[in-house]
Amino acid sequence: MNRLQWITLALALCNLLMVGLFPPFDYVSQARAGVATFDGFAWAFDARPNLVVNASFLQLEYFVVMLNAAIAWLLLRDRPAKSATGKRSIDWPRVVLFGVGLNLMLVLLFPPMENYYAVTRSALPSFDGFYFLFGDHGARAIVAQMLYIEVVFILVNGALLYLLLRKGGGVELTPTQRAALAAELRRNRR
Repeated sequence: MNRLQWITLALALCNLLMVGLFPPFDYVSQARAGVATFDGFAWAFDARPNLVVNASFLQLEYFVVMLNAAIAWLLLRDRPAKSATGKRSIDWPRVVLFGVGLNLMLVLLFPPMENYYAVTRSALPSFDGFYFLFGDHGARAIVAQMLYIEVVFILVNGALLYLLLRKGGGVELTPTQRAALAAELRRNRR
């Protein structure tokens, strides 16, 4: 583990602490039939009436912070050696990891939201649009189901691209290693 990976771990722990100290809150209004609307982030130990922690969004925040830390961990691994020509080729798996991390941050910054009136009138969640997380959301609620679907699609697509673009790590055996492997296979066959 190199120095940059240690820094990544420290930053991830700081981020997890900040997320825990300032969780997302929903405002539950009796005037809106008890429907929770996104109210923003506040100090976790502050006792304010009609505010409840948005547990699904908090869980997703923890997940994305840890996932971005894992991506940064992989991005900061030791670089491959230069090729025979002296130039480094593009490390496509790193590009994919960077893109996945950026997409996850954008998904959390612009979550899908719905109008509270639609929440009270329909059995299924509706979709009003993507809104900036730190804006005014007095009449909107986060559609957590849609947010989870977005995150899962980003992760699945990123994993598939990572596997497709990684360099095959076929191991080249020396002639003596090949002979030893063949002898071992013959012994196991009997």
